Amino acid sequence: MNKQHAGIGKVSFAGLIITLGIVFGDLGTSPLYTIKAIINTSTQYNEFLIFGALSCIFWTLTLQTTVKYVIITLRADNHGEGGIFALFALIRRKNNWIAIITMIGGSALLADGVITPAITVTSAVEGLGLIHPHIPVVPVVITILSALFFFQQFGTGFMGKAFGPVMLIWFSMLSILGISYLIKDPSVLAAINPMYAIRFISSFPNAVVLLGAVFLATTGAEALYSDLGHCGIRNIRISWIFVKTALLLNYFGQGAYLIHHLDTMKTANPFYAIMPEWFLLPGVIIATAASVIASQALISGSYTIISEAVSLNIWPKIRISYPTDVMGQVYIPFVNWFLWIACSFVVIYFGESSRMEAAYGLSITITMIMTTLLLSYHLRFRRVKLIYIILLLSVFLSIEGTFLYANLHKFSNGGWLTVALAFAFFMVMYGWYFGRKIKNQYISFINFEKDPDIFKALSNDTSVPKIATNLVYITKANRTDQIESKIMYSIFNKHPKRANTYWFLHIDNLESPNTFEYVVHHIIPGVLIKVDFRLGFKIERKINLYFREVIEDLVKNNEISMVSQYESLKAHSIPADFLFVNLDRILISDYKLPPLRIFIMGVHNFVKRLGITDVKALGLDTSNVIEEKVPIVIDQKLKNRIVRINKK
Repeated sequence: MNKQHAGIGKVSFAGLIITLGIVFGDLGTSPLYTIKAIINTSTQYNEFLIFGALSCIFWTLTLQTTVKYVIITLRADNHGEGGIFALFALIRRKNNWIAIITMIGGSALLADGVITPAITVTSAVEGLGLIHPHIPVVPVVITILSALFFFQQFGTGFMGKAFGPVMLIWFSMLSILGISYLIKDPSVLAAINPMYAIRFISSFPNAVVLLGAVFLATTGAEALYSDLGHCGIRNIRISWIFVKTALLLNYFGQGAYLIHHLDTMKTANPFYAIMPEWFLLPGVIIATAASVIASQALISGSYTIISEAVSLNIWPKIRISYPTDVMGQVYIPFVNWFLWIACSFVVIYFGESSRMEAAYGLSITITMIMTTLLLSYHLRFRRVKLIYIILLLSVFLSIEGTFLYANLHKFSNGGWLTVALAFAFFMVMYGWYFGRKIKNQYISFINFEKDPDIFKALSNDTSVPKIATNLVYITKANRTDQIESKIMYSIFNKHPKRANTYWFLHIDNLESPNTFEYVVHHIIPGVLIKVDFRLGFKIERKINLYFREVIEDLVKNNEISMVSQYESLKAHSIPADFLFVNLDRILISDYKLPPLRIFIMGVHNFVKRLGITDVKALGLDTSNVIEEKVPIVIDQKLKNRIVRINKK
């Protein structure tokens, strides 16, 4: 484990501060726009609205964030890692529906990552309008977002050290501002009584639609679960006590302010209204810094989601960089620039945060529902009593179903954008995952131990030109005594390939995130060797580098010799040569598939063009690789056989 992250999972003051900076950016900046969104959505402005909305916010944070995520869901970790893909890794052996549920949830989470940076930064910058009314908000926001996305390629190590302290200042500011108005009118604390929420939902005009704005208070809960691996469950749970207290103090402080300013509540953002005039500029600066940190958390989270999806074969292989030596920090150029374009479009299209609020939250509701379904399946797999699972499903599907219904009105107000993005992401995942499954159904394996001498015979056959001293193939065969027929076809049929030693490299993609080990099998000593790389889904696939380390270990242990076998080179101790053969399986047009499979393969082939080749994805040295196409053989009976006729 990297020294910079060693011990972060342990509870310490430093760990708690780091957790504030990494985990709670999205949740922590929700006071910027949640109450304002409720006011903008409402048709009546009175104390009933304020007490009912505050009660709904309190119980949403309590039930949805605290109970579901902090208490229950964080326990569903995959060797310390969290998030919807880590949850999928725990139960992916089961069926295709689990994969589809995961794809829907992951796609919606990625789509939500497009609008979150836009709304948080815009809400913060709009505070400058209280100081300079004619400030051009959109250009300032675009400039901040552009700088943020530009610096991603260099890593965020230097900025990350400041994230925690800045968020500590932010949450302290939220608490102090909230207390300053609660002292003036503590009666607003009565909204903790759930009866206010119940009466609000049942009798306030347009209450169901207002719940779509209330939901903004908990939109960062899913990101909280995704960041489990960075901070550890105990750090998150302990720091959440402080974060939730700060959020509630600020929400109730805004409520106390609004009770005494009912006549102006429609025109002002209560978040900035509770600030003393002398503190407005520092407050806007702190809010902007917090919004940038929240945006950074969502951007980094999008990288992590895609990299995990690639490792789990749910997303096509794309270029992934590791800009710093901080464990788990990745940078994906395609995702970065796509998010930059999408976020900039959102800012320009909507123009102001109030319009973004009308579109925000729809997609993340879908993610939460999918997480609930996966969590219940996982609990069933863990043999939790059925009554508890039914209770969990009843409570949280009711809450999330209500929020989904409330958020559906946002579709025409801009929610269509995140839904469209989520659908596009889903189609990429669906086509890639199930297209691979279709292709894998037609992989046939050969038990080569029945006739191992064929490798020795070809290796010693001087009538066949030697193609390389060491010939290397990537194999999908899990068993040591088997190999794909396509590899046998490549070696013996398509063009006989003579070599001194044949290497078969197998990548075992494990459900544990950080496993990093290998096993060597000397099937035919000196002639046929198989290496199993056992890699967790968070380990980067640098197979060329790992294979070189394996060779170094084998030479050190005198298991193999890496001196060239050519007599003229052996005398000078020249190292042996290696050649990788990469096989690309293609479906030839002679075979007809059912309509659904034709559609899936069409999507798969299109999506494949968006990614990179296996050679680049595995980090192979392109100067030592040859690529071959081999047909996917499908056993189909022909209705008619062509008839030979004799020429007269």
